[in-house]
Amino acid sequence: MSRLAKSRRRRQRKEGHVNNERWLLSYADFITLVLIFFIIMYAMSQVDAKKYEVLAQSLQLEFRKADSITPQGEGLNGSVNPSKQPDKTSTEQPSEAELAEQLKAEREKQLEDLLQKVQTYIAENNLQTLASAANTPRGVAVTLNDLFLFDLGKADLKPGALPVLNQLASLFPSLNATISIEGHTDDLPLGTGSIYGDNWGLSQARSLSVLRYFVNDMAQDPKRFVSTSYADTRPIVDNTNEENRAKNRRVEIVVLR
Repeated sequence: MSRLAKSRRRRQRKEGHVNNERWLLSYADFITLVLIFFIIMYAMSQVDAKKYEVLAQSLQLEFRKADSITPQGEGLNGSVNPSKQPDKTSTEQPSEAELAEQLKAEREKQLEDLLQKVQTYIAENNLQTLASAANTPRGVAVTLNDLFLFDLGKADLKPGALPVLNQLASLFPSLNATISIEGHTDDLPLGTGSIYGDNWGLSQARSLSVLRYFVNDMAQDPKRFVSTSYADTRPIVDNTNEENRAKNRRVEIVVLR
């Protein structure tokens, strides 16, 4: 065999050997790609875990602070945690019922103070036979005798009654209440020619005289007053004698509840 033929055979053997091992290159590339893929997946899973840890810590912190989400001392399932008792120092907004009770208590305190002041004034000025004050279901009622306020059958205020009305007027601005001025008479008919017509007219005129004095002369708020006339329909005692009739002729100033 010639030298040229031998050289060609050696070249063919080498080329055949190279062709038989090319699959290794493809396999190595595939393995590299798979390795890179898993490295990327692993890196992504680590990032998600860190994000989840941060999220979990944030939620845990918010649950600890969020009193409005679950009551202090209770878990999410409603179970009581004995290690966490309710914070007594925390301020809660009162309900409408609680606010109503507070307002009622304040009003009652105002009425009690008013009653005490009026009774003290009556006692200090020896007015027990002409005026009285009492706590009634409707409110504090100040009763003034008609002859203390007016002449018989008249509705013009006497000068001697003004100091008492002035004292009452000085107490009204501190009250958050409606004040009813109520006129009462006995059962005897008025004299012929009376400008008031009957006991209804007389009791109404007397009520308005007191109301107008508070509003016009003492500058009280007119929105807080009402005028009512009862004539002889609501006597304190039976109209059987003059003494009883004198008790029934009156003006009542009622600070309503």
